[in-house]
Amino acid sequence: MNIVIVIFDSLRKDCIGCYRKPPWGKVFTPNFDRFFEESMVFTQAFPESLPTLPARRALYTGKRVYPFFNGDFHLKGDFVGAAGWGPIPEDQPTVAEILRENGYRTCLISDVYHMFKPSKNFWRGFNQWTFLRGQETDPARSGPDLTQEQIDYWLPRSLQNEASVRFIRQCIMNMHDRWQEEEFFAPRVFREASKWLTQNQDAEKFFLVVESFDPHEPWLVPPYYRKMYLKQEGPEQVKSGYSEEQLDRYLLQRTRANYSGEVTMCDRWFGFFMETMRVMGLLDNTIVIFTSDHGHSIGDNGYMGKRGYPSMPEVYEIPLMIRFPGTEYKGRASDIIVQHHDIAAEILNLAKIENKPEIEGIAFIENALKGKKIRDHATVGWGPNPTVITENWWLNFKMDMTGILLYRRKGQYAFSRNYAEKHPEIVKKLIKLALDDAGGSFPEWLVDIAKKQQDAPGCSDLASRGTISLQK
Repeated sequence: MNIVIVIFDSLRKDCIGCYRKPPWGKVFTPNFDRFFEESMVFTQAFPESLPTLPARRALYTGKRVYPFFNGDFHLKGDFVGAAGWGPIPEDQPTVAEILRENGYRTCLISDVYHMFKPSKNFWRGFNQWTFLRGQETDPARSGPDLTQEQIDYWLPRSLQNEASVRFIRQCIMNMHDRWQEEEFFAPRVFREASKWLTQNQDAEKFFLVVESFDPHEPWLVPPYYRKMYLKQEGPEQVKSGYSEEQLDRYLLQRTRANYSGEVTMCDRWFGFFMETMRVMGLLDNTIVIFTSDHGHSIGDNGYMGKRGYPSMPEVYEIPLMIRFPGTEYKGRASDIIVQHHDIAAEILNLAKIENKPEIEGIAFIENALKGKKIRDHATVGWGPNPTVITENWWLNFKMDMTGILLYRRKGQYAFSRNYAEKHPEIVKKLIKLALDDAGGSFPEWLVDIAKKQQDAPGCSDLASRGTISLQK
């Protein structure tokens, strides 16, 4: 049995038409929707840790990254992206290594440039790994530099600062001479993945990881994709400020249209990849797993970007669909709580690996088919800000036990009221779950960072600043 996993970066679950629709309206995703119809679908899937690299560490190893002990990385050739933003630990075998040792031909096709920076090792265990250059600020090209006029086109003057201008300069420099659709990033990733399939038809069994950084910003798409969602012409807007920035109505519409257009472009080329598998007869003996690392806030609650505090569903809820040969289990939906490290465990289970190393993820498909839970909550780590999610509750807090935000996940006031003061017993219970998942304590270096953080907007003084005690 062959196994393929397709991972999109920053793909919002609600932008896949079959799940639901984002606040700004339906996104056109016919190929994702067709895949949904042919798959077993999981409605409560979450990351293990965030953002980009911690998420992939859990996916690639089946090990927890939270609570980030030994996660304070300061490596040459990279910025400090977040707690846990580093290579896969040498003592943790990867899924690719295990499968290769068990007769699988393994391959990684990726344009997620963070994985390939100096000191990173996310390609461990792959017979072939292909890095497609040029996303975001990957120093793929050194010229020609942008004129001020070009900078003003790609980045509204109101959003220009030293960091944002530097970002746009490199992004657009990397796109020089690449304005045919086939040369955009998602098309290149799925074309390269399709090429690998044709070149490796002699493999007895294979494990293919397809990593698309799109629809991560910058949201650069051929104009016809954006015009599917906004025909009005005006200034361009293709990035986040990672702040509660107030874009005017047009710029917010333009941002959402560009993001939606990029999702639709991803959908089109994912369809190309799936069609390649169909004509090669691979859909009859291949399991295809579809997911993302996280989503992205695009004006939701006035925020543009992604953040760990306060965390919100548009970033933390992820799509997870699994297509089996012959579309077995199609139409089956499961609401069990699943996390990234469980996907690694399930891949090893599907491959029938007997002498597996000890991992912390839990294989879940068999339980899901029986309607049995594998866990009653998810703890998601992002720096000093754990999030605990149960069927009914969503808890944000800081590792110094302040900044408590307790939201209901369902009902009229979902995510609109803080219930921390009203339900202190629930807060204590959920914080204890996070501590248990952390092994009983948090790293001191992250607790110190938490003490210096600002509290989230809208917190009451008691909920945000009163320290919670877990003593009875």
